[in-house]
Amino acid sequence: MSASPFRSGFVALIGRPNVGKSTLLNSILGEKIVITSDKPQTTRNRIQGIHNLPDAQLIFIDTPGIHRAKSRLNKSMVDQALAAITEVDLILLLVEAQRPPGEQERELVGLLTGARVPVMLVMNKIDLVDKTAILDRIAAYRELYPFREIVPVCAERGEGVEMLVELVRAALPEGPVYFPDDIITDVPERFIAAEIIREKVFRLTRDEIPFSTAVEVDSFKEREDGSLISISATITVERDSQKGIIIGRQGTMLKRIGTEARRELERFLNSKVFLELFVRVRKDWSEDPKLLKDFGYL
Repeated sequence: MSASPFRSGFVALIGRPNVGKSTLLNSILGEKIVITSDKPQTTRNRIQGIHNLPDAQLIFIDTPGIHRAKSRLNKSMVDQALAAITEVDLILLLVEAQRPPGEQERELVGLLTGARVPVMLVMNKIDLVDKTAILDRIAAYRELYPFREIVPVCAERGEGVEMLVELVRAALPEGPVYFPDDIITDVPERFIAAEIIREKVFRLTRDEIPFSTAVEVDSFKEREDGSLISISATITVERDSQKGIIIGRQGTMLKRIGTEARRELERFLNSKVFLELFVRVRKDWSEDPKLLKDFGYL
């Protein structure tokens, strides 16, 4: 009996902001490589996560949420998400189980019209609705598009994720091993360090700080014996008032951001970390093409 063919390919995760794309990717990989929060547009870049199986390599591309963009930053994010649709072997459209298909969902489905690759619908957050509602949602979406599969999941709890992975594997073509089997992302450690810091800003400052926050890692140095990694990073905001909030009274907020980021970095990097943070103001950077390019958003 011949062995089953090796399958591989690229899979785009698309959907509205805050539907759980990053949470799903982290759940599939069993490792946190993408930051999450309850705020929309948390993911700003296309990030590849690599899931290795004995007979397959699944390369997931987590994209920014597709929305009606106004700022240069948000338009860049949406452009990245739409570009991913044209460069993959399979598309996963994520929606929320508790929402019937509305105008935004119909617009998303419209973007897939004429897609040359299979599209699966992933219905996330099934823990928030009863089974009858889930069946109603499935029937409604089947009328909108000929999805290859409709898979109910709860990404946060991992429910249905194993089945989804198997369906994705079966849908991919025969192909080569694109990446070594001991890595889960092609994203540099410096990038992940910056994202972890940005996530802590989001989570700790809540609604006081808008999305006009960027983080750059200025230096990332590891001792030769691997016992310590020294990281220096700068948090950029658009106004002096935002800088004051991030620093906090007598530096308390910045210290909390640094402490929580350092702990997570130590878990991810499996090393002691010395983290130094700075805060600066770049007025209206999210509308400045040069700064957007410098921050990697263009």
